[in-house]
Amino acid sequence: MGRPGADVDPPGREDVSIHGSSIPLGPFLKYALAVDSGGQAKRLVQAGQVLVNGEIELRRRRQLSIGDTVQLADGRAFRVDGGGSRD
Repeated sequence: MGRPGADVDPPGREDVSIHGSSIPLGPFLKYALAVDSGGQAKRLVQAGQVLVNGEIELRRRRQLSIGDTVQLADGRAFRVDGGGSRD
């Protein structure tokens, strides 16, 4: 699997199924129920409190693809999964 850092697998990670093959980071955080609002997502990302595939991500519009891992500063972690519906 050729994505650098895509094998990062934090304990307690939750798989979140999306429709399509990609989703922007901000909407993904809302869809995964990691945040309550787009404003909260914006603040977390701008504060450097979100890692994508083990690296700090400062772009809220960063396109996530199937297999990407998103981890928040509070330890919660999510993996972008295909399949079309959130479990």
